[in-house]
Amino acid sequence: MLREREITLDDPLLQILKDAGARPLPRITIELFDNTNPELDVSSTVSRINNTAVIRGTFKPPVQGDFTFVITGNLLIGTIQIGDRIYKTDHIANGRLRLVELDPDKMPRD
Repeated sequence: MLREREITLDDPLLQILKDAGARPLPRITIELFDNTNPELDVSSTVSRINNTAVIRGTFKPPVQGDFTFVITGNLLIGTIQIGDRIYKTDHIANGRLRLVELDPDKMPRD
């Protein structure tokens, strides 16, 4: 792990993101580290009856990367890859989340 911080989610936006029929989506950005705020380009939303959704997509140019999120209730767990940088969100406790930047040199090789 290179760095981490707690994050908060915009609950109304989270509910829109979970809804596979909600199109067009509003502008959605993610606040990473170093004042980087890439804009999401959602390509797939699969909503389940158990209040869970899987969201996949890429980022709008000029950012090159992709993301996969699983949203259950108002928790978001996922991974983000931008270039050689990898981020993930973790559930800490009581609905609190954190954003973690992983060290690619310590990741297991395929």
